[in-house]
Amino acid sequence: MTRRLDDAVLADVDSRLADADARLVAGYPGDDGRRQPVHTVYVPGNRYSATTPADWGSAALAAAHDAGGLDAVATLVGASSGTDCEPETLAALVEDKLTTEPIEDLRIDFEDGYSPSDGTEDADVARAVAALRTALDSGTSTPFVGTRFKCLEAGTRARGLRTLDLFVSGLVDSGGLPDGLTLTLPKVTSVDQVEAMVAVASALERANGLPAGRIRFEVQVETPQAILGADGRAPVAQFIHAGNGRVSALHYGTYDYSASLGIAAAYQSMEHPAADHAKNVMQLAVAGTGVHMSDGSTNILPVGDADNVAMAWKLHARLVRRHLERGIYQGWDMHPAQLVTRYLATYVFYRGAFLPAATRLRNYVHQLDSTVMDEPATARALASVIHRGNACGALTVDEIETATDLPMSTARDIALGRPIRSTQ
Repeated sequence: MTRRLDDAVLADVDSRLADADARLVAGYPGDDGRRQPVHTVYVPGNRYSATTPADWGSAALAAAHDAGGLDAVATLVGASSGTDCEPETLAALVEDKLTTEPIEDLRIDFEDGYSPSDGTEDADVARAVAALRTALDSGTSTPFVGTRFKCLEAGTRARGLRTLDLFVSGLVDSGGLPDGLTLTLPKVTSVDQVEAMVAVASALERANGLPAGRIRFEVQVETPQAILGADGRAPVAQFIHAGNGRVSALHYGTYDYSASLGIAAAYQSMEHPAADHAKNVMQLAVAGTGVHMSDGSTNILPVGDADNVAMAWKLHARLVRRHLERGIYQGWDMHPAQLVTRYLATYVFYRGAFLPAATRLRNYVHQLDSTVMDEPATARALASVIHRGNACGALTVDEIETATDLPMSTARDIALGRPIRSTQ
């Protein structure tokens, strides 16, 4: 075989692409291995207490009990139909979750329900910080916790930043920031607001003696200006890179976004075509960046008479399954009874995907004969669904290691794109 390109050609290509290579590595570092919660629960700032997670778990179990038990609810919403998921196993796993870790991510909300001139907000922030410190010190807090404050629009900017300052500084003064601290910046309309939030985070770090980069934040996408700018670009993609590594997630805001487009209230939904368009753009924006993405919420709550509860549970279970199938692994929950279908639908999704994924991953890693020829990118996807299922409690380590014939650590490494040695 004849080679006619000399080394100077490669050197020239390397030189031409050096800046592009650096931008790719900096802007698209891939999954950093952080756990992503399956949901975010919003609780009004004046209603949060140290026992909120346990209270929600107890209320969820009571709602399921009133409907005949978790296995009955699973049958009602069709959670286990078409899968190999045993109803008893599913019910036991969900009951354990609702008992031990009913809420994965909790946001103490100071955006909704407070006006910019509300004189009670300072006191409510102080009470919430004290309650959160009690929960943190007792080990009963959620894995991820934080606050949503008012947006950086002119009319709410001062009040929002005051609440953020009181919340962060109060936690620092009372014992330090939790590892899972998550701050939510709502109603972002421009890259400038993200850049301003970066400056605020840096200022908070300096003021509280925190290391640089300690404070990160998630951006709520609930305005049309975030999806399509006047220049025809998608600002939401720029948000991530303007955040200088501080943007941890993008969250879709179902009702604010829908209302801003003039969609009638009866048709505002997580599955409206306008919602799907926004989330498709968001999904493209986060791809390869390591930034997480969350779907929004449904305001149809499982409360009232049995028929309304059943209807709301069926809707919620279907919407949870829908966003999981579309590769969006997080959503919002607004009521304790929604935890029932959050975990039923989530666990069925992961358990239904588990055995086929485990078989293909085992065959791929051990180089066994198979009717499917998988590639490295597909192997990562197979391992990822297993890893996520384990992180939320849907899959146990023992059953993963048995089905894949791999240590859990190896499955996790594959999910994160880390190199592994062949078993052959």
